[in-house]
Amino acid sequence: MAGIRRTPADSAFSDCIRERDNWTCQSCGKYYPEGHRRGIECSHFHSRGNWGIRFHPLNAEALCTGCHFRHGGTRLPQVRSEFEQQLLLDLKNDTSLGKMYRQTKGVGQIAAYYREELRRMQELKAKGFKGRVDFEAFL
Repeated sequence: MAGIRRTPADSAFSDCIRERDNWTCQSCGKYYPEGHRRGIECSHFHSRGNWGIRFHPLNAEALCTGCHFRHGGTRLPQVRSEFEQQLLLDLKNDTSLGKMYRQTKGVGQIAAYYREELRRMQELKAKGFKGRVDFEAFL
């Protein structure tokens, strides 16, 4: 069975997730410093096949390769409120949202948006901001 094709938008979104989570596995707590970041991945709670939430910050977290392999798509968000969990389910089940992403927005626009968000997050940290820097979903 073939996997889900990774797009430039997936790469840019993944960079934002890992930056937001400070290059630290959200399961085991291992930190990946500059120059050693290949072992930290973007893990989705609901599969990337669900285009309505594929690029939504609430649907992903940074996990090390080992934890990502161990948990797969089975890890449930640990800090999500009931409202956020319901929002994710509603977005996941909204098939028109997924069609809009694929047909009208295109992965190029999505990738550009998340590359700009990454730059903004990195600039904040370069100015001394400590901690988690959240970002808005593309929509």
